[in-house]
Parts: sequence; C-alpha cells; structure tokens
Amino acid sequence: MLQDVSIVQQIGVAALAVATVAWAVGLVRVMRRERPDVEAWRKAQGLQGLRALPGQQRPPRAEAVELTADERAAFAGLVRQFGKRHS
Repeated sequence: MLQDVSIVQQIGVAALAVATVAWAVGLVRVMRRERPDVEAWRKAQGLQGLRALPGQQRPPRAEAVELTADERAAFAGLVRQFGKRHS
C-alpha cells in the first residue's frame, strides 16, 4: 500500500475501477446484442421484438358503459358546469 495515499482515496480508486469494468462489460454486451448478424439469428429462431415482453396479439377491447337517461342528464350538467368555470 502507498503510505502517502489515505485509505479513503484508495477505496475511491478501487470503486472507480470496479465501476469502469462494470460499464465496459455492459457496453460490450449491448454492442454484441445489437449486431446485424445477431438480429438475423434471432429472426431465424423466431425471437423478434423485446425478449422480455410478449407481443400484443390483438388490439385492446374498448370498454363501454350504457348510461341511463338520468345519468346522461347529470353528466351533461357537469359538463356545462365545467364549461362555465373554464370560459
């Protein structure tokens, strides 16, 4: 160990070295995953899109609720009230 360097500085240098190695490993993995030949392999294997999320098979169903005449009138009253406040 170096006598002129404090333990805190040595720990800081070690932490930066570990962070640098982790960043480099992550960068290499991302770059390998995005190569064109890997994309061709994925298509041949049937792995398209995000691997962690399933593809959406059909569009989502729209939900609808039938309102009674009283509910429609109450909603129209609310719309009028909000229209008066914001105009």
